[in-house]
Amino acid sequence: MSHALPRQRGFTLIEVMIVVAIIAILASIAIPSYRDYIIRGQLTEATTALSGYRAKMERHFQDNRDYRTVGTFVTPCALGNDASRTIGKFVVSCAGTPTSTTYIVQAVGTGSMSGFTLSVNEKDEQKSDAGPAGYGVCARHWILKRGQAC
Repeated sequence: MSHALPRQRGFTLIEVMIVVAIIAILASIAIPSYRDYIIRGQLTEATTALSGYRAKMERHFQDNRDYRTVGTFVTPCALGNDASRTIGKFVVSCAGTPTSTTYIVQAVGTGSMSGFTLSVNEKDEQKSDAGPAGYGVCARHWILKRGQAC
């Protein structure tokens, strides 16, 4: 009598290696895309903060006809760097001292967003003053995506 060997169940080493290779290929595509998605979200926080700060400056100008401190009406630029100016991964503040007719507000990246600097002025000229590799500098608008042209 011959005894049949019991059939082996499970996966072969080759099958497991193929699955691991497929997962590695998918991860190499998905992880950089996800990082870019996170950066775009954090850049949107910065642009929203800049727009809000610009609105405060314009309200001050409408009330006082001057961007500087007038009497007891303190310009938003003179309120100091407190925690309320840290929005997400950006610190929003005035670049320099405003004049009676001009100002520049900057959002400077910190932590994982260091290297990014965005700004806006009284004419609503939005600029990307600095950015890491893949993000350019642009004097006409904010660069919000990797590879975006000026």
